[in-house]
Amino acid sequence: MKVKTHPALGQLSDMDIRLLRVFKTVADCGGMAAAELALNIGTSTVSRHIKDLETRLNLTLCRRGRAGFALTPEGEQIYAETLRLLSGVDAFRSRVDEIHQRMGGALQIAVFDKTASNPAAHISQAIALFAAQAPDVALHLHVAPLDAIERGVLDGQFQVGIIPGHRSSATLAYDELFSETMYLYCGAAHPLFKAAASIEPQDWNALRAHAFAGLGYHSPNMELTQQVQLVRAATGYDQESIATLILSGCFLGFLPDHYAAEFVRQGRMRALKPEVFNYYCSFFSIVRASPQATRVTQMFQMCLRQAHLATPNL
Repeated sequence: MKVKTHPALGQLSDMDIRLLRVFKTVADCGGMAAAELALNIGTSTVSRHIKDLETRLNLTLCRRGRAGFALTPEGEQIYAETLRLLSGVDAFRSRVDEIHQRMGGALQIAVFDKTASNPAAHISQAIALFAAQAPDVALHLHVAPLDAIERGVLDGQFQVGIIPGHRSSATLAYDELFSETMYLYCGAAHPLFKAAASIEPQDWNALRAHAFAGLGYHSPNMELTQQVQLVRAATGYDQESIATLILSGCFLGFLPDHYAAEFVRQGRMRALKPEVFNYYCSFFSIVRASPQATRVTQMFQMCLRQAHLATPNL
C-alpha cells in the first residue's frame, strides 16, 4: 500500500517570509543580541520569532547558550535557501516596479573595504546621482571581502559589487572604474623602520628574509606574493587586519597608499623602497552576466560610469 506524503512546510505565507528575514539578520549578525539593533526589536522578540520559525519548519536552526551562537547543519542549509528565496522576492518586486515604469524596491551594493579614502574612487558621487534619479529605491551598502562580494553577486544577495580585479568569470559582467597603488609598509616597531637605506631589502629576493602578512583569499595581493614567492607568516582577511599586523612591528605588508597615508603622517608606519615594492589594482563594478540586470541595477551602473568619467582620477 502506497503511503501518501505531505510537504513538511505547506503553503509559504507572508509571515514565513518575515520570519525568514529575521532569521537571516540573526545569522548575519551572529546572534540574537547583535540582531536587536539591526531589527530594531527586543532580544526576547527576536528569540520568539526564531522559535516560531523553528516550529513552523520543524527544525532546530541555531544553538544559543554559554558556548555562543551557531547555526546547526540544518540552519546552514535553511540560511542558504533563505538567501535564494529573498533574492527572488526582491527581484520579483523590482520586475513589478519595472512593469509600472517605476524605480522602487531595494538595491544591495557590496564594496571592497577601504575605498572611501581613495581619491580616485567616486562611489559616493555615483550614489548621489542615483539617489537623485531613483529616490524611491532603498539603498543597502555593504563592505565585504572580495570573495564574499563575488559569491554574493552570483547568488543574488548583492546586485552590484565593487572589487579589485584579479580574475575574470564568464558568469559576471565587469566595468572598470578606478585604480589604486599598493606599497609595502613596516610599522614603527619593526627593525627596518629606522634602518639605513642600505639595510632595506633591495629586491624581491631579499624581501623573503622578512616576515610578511598577506590577504588570505584570491586577490591581487595573493597573486603577487605567489609570483614573487613570499611566504605568509601571518594572514589577514581585510585591509584593516593587514594594517593591524603591520602596526604590530612584526610583519611587512601591502596597503593602499591612500589608506596608509594617515598612519605614515602619524609616524606609525612607512613605505619600504616604494619604487620597487609596489603594484597597482584596477577596481571594477560587477553584476551577474545573466539574467539581464534590472532597470534599478542598470541605473546604478550608469551612475557609477558617469561619476568616474566625469571626475578624473587624482
